[in-house]
Amino acid sequence: MATNKLNPKRVLAIDPTSRGFGFVVLEWPTTLVDWGVKDVRQQNESKTLRKVSKLIQHYRPEIIVLEDYEGSRRSERIRTLIEKVSRLAVREGVKIRRIPGSRRKKVFKTFHAHNKHEIAHAVAQQLPELAPQLPPYRKAWMSEDYQMAIFDAAALALTYFHSRPVSGAESKARALRSIRNTRRFELCR
Repeated sequence: MATNKLNPKRVLAIDPTSRGFGFVVLEWPTTLVDWGVKDVRQQNESKTLRKVSKLIQHYRPEIIVLEDYEGSRRSERIRTLIEKVSRLAVREGVKIRRIPGSRRKKVFKTFHAHNKHEIAHAVAQQLPELAPQLPPYRKAWMSEDYQMAIFDAAALALTYFHSRPVSGAESKARALRSIRNTRRFELCR
């Protein structure tokens, strides 16, 4: 897929979980192409990698965004899976960007989102198509909702778009969109 400065890069963000992975495909911070959760029973890494490969073949992203697990509490299996997805992307000729949790938190603090649930709400504000999948607030004794992986992947992708260097014209357009979206988020609180 050829792009220039007017056509944004297609980004595939993946968030592996214990039951599979969540994904989103974005072209702009506000242009959601697709999203979902892929279920992989029995923690089968080869099935997970096949499903990721199918997503790469179908959407032809230029960049895959993954969590940088350094300093996080991710299990060894998830860390290994992130590394294998990275190697798969390189074999497919797709660039990889790793987003540390600290950067994601910093970006979403500008939207007054400080915890995972607030970040999911901020994502739903930025990408209204995801609002129907927004999980309810999780109590301490509840397991995490299956759909939360979509919002984690979307948060990674939005962090990528809000953190990357931009040209002068794109910077002005991004600033205007950010101001509008921040106002819209604050009005909905």
